[in-house]
Amino acid sequence: MKWNKRKLVDRIMSFLAAACVIIAIIPLLSILYTVIINGLPAIDLDFITKLPRPVGEPGGGLGNAIEGTFIVVGIACLIGLPIGILAGIYLSEYGENKFGHFVSFMADVLTGTPSIVAGMFGYTLVVLYFKSFSAIAGGVALSVLMIPIVTRTTEESLKLVPSSIKEASLALGIPGWKTTLYIVLGTGKSAIITGALLAIARISGETAPLLFTSFGNMFWSGGIDKPISTLPVQIYTYAITPFPDWHAKAWAGALILIVMILILNIGVRFAARKKFG
Repeated sequence: MKWNKRKLVDRIMSFLAAACVIIAIIPLLSILYTVIINGLPAIDLDFITKLPRPVGEPGGGLGNAIEGTFIVVGIACLIGLPIGILAGIYLSEYGENKFGHFVSFMADVLTGTPSIVAGMFGYTLVVLYFKSFSAIAGGVALSVLMIPIVTRTTEESLKLVPSSIKEASLALGIPGWKTTLYIVLGTGKSAIITGALLAIARISGETAPLLFTSFGNMFWSGGIDKPISTLPVQIYTYAITPFPDWHAKAWAGALILIVMILILNIGVRFAARKKFG
């Protein structure tokens, strides 16, 4: 009787766990289904390679927004990845002091900072100073969101490196900086790459920071010091209009953005599998 009761409880808990998984998956599948059904018919080669057309004119696309997204995210990576990785190395190897605790605390605070605050920071630091919206301002704003993620993932991945490896390197007379650069980073590089890809996926869909910084542009990029179009902002701009053809392009842009983020997440899974076998 007691065994049957335990078995019944086990079955009930297994059913509840499976039900929770299904409930969690249903919204995701619903979003994917809606975006695919509404966005796929509008996607063709012109949509990916052409500029937007005025309302009512057939054709056109979001080629400039796709280009701008890569440019702004690339600028954010150039700023955020080196700072985040170096900060993570410092916290892992030399962070047991007051300054290290302060850096760790600030990384935690930045992780939970709303993205619109990062946009205001980029606006104040770059846009007001140069008196112009620009791709650089957008990259600076997105890098603020990227740095704490990269810092934390780098720190945690390097802390997993066995101390015996570092001690063996130091015992052979290898300087500390070379041990950190070649031994510690070499061992934890897969996890660092995983964290970097997660950070890129995190910032790729941000809209609020770019509304304050890169603003938008209906043409191809004229330089990183000029306003530039990005997929999230272009999707937002099209979605709030009353024009059905622009709504269709917004759905198509959302589908392309989802595919880009999906590719990044597949890269994360591949990097993690490579690390953990």
